[in-house]
Amino acid sequence: MNRTEIEAAAFRRLLAHLDSRKDVQNIDLMILAGFCRNCLADWYREAAQEAGTEMSKDQAREIIYGEDFSEWKAKYQPEATPEQLAAFAKAQKPQH
Repeated sequence: MNRTEIEAAAFRRLLAHLDSRKDVQNIDLMILAGFCRNCLADWYREAAQEAGTEMSKDQAREIIYGEDFSEWKAKYQPEATPEQLAAFAKAQKPQH
């Protein structure tokens, strides 16, 4: 395996892991890691475009979520709690 194949395999495993952990909300990922499934979709779309493949935001999200984002969101993403919103706001502030 070359590096690209290894990275692709690791990325597929990451997507499978995220798919198995639908209980982990995007806001929680953003609070703890500074990225979420939507970030992955944006990075995927940007990489596709850099390689000369046009891709919409919705197409990229469908690849990352494994289904239409609005359907995934309706099934698995509840409204953020006040505590999550406060933690997200704190995580967004630069730390000095």
